[in-house]
Amino acid sequence: MALKIRLARAGSKKRPYYHVVVADVRSPRDGRFIETVGAWNPLLPKDSAERVKLDAERINHWLGNGALPTDRVLRFLNEAGIAKREARSNPEKAKPGKKAQERAALLAKAQEEAAAKLAAATE
Repeated sequence: MALKIRLARAGSKKRPYYHVVVADVRSPRDGRFIETVGAWNPLLPKDSAERVKLDAERINHWLGNGALPTDRVLRFLNEAGIAKREARSNPEKAKPGKKAQERAALLAKAQEEAAAKLAAATE
């Protein structure tokens, strides 16, 4: 059985609250889980001690049994010093999209034409 340490959403509409749970990967996000090992309240300030609560002993137990944390949970575990998260780099994501590149090319062409006209007028 493949296990994940992931978030399960709770709370009402527009007031999210998440439980950090250990669940089978085949279970739905808010469905069946094995154990609750923490909580995350994204509405609290980032420097609040109550924002992320983790049971380090149980998380280490499940990590030892082969459970894999999701990326968001791994961020929490990294901040708590329980697990190490490697930094990611995706330089392709920062590049503008196809339409933005076309607009930039049109703008550059228009600026070149305007500069050529200005140069011809000054001669």
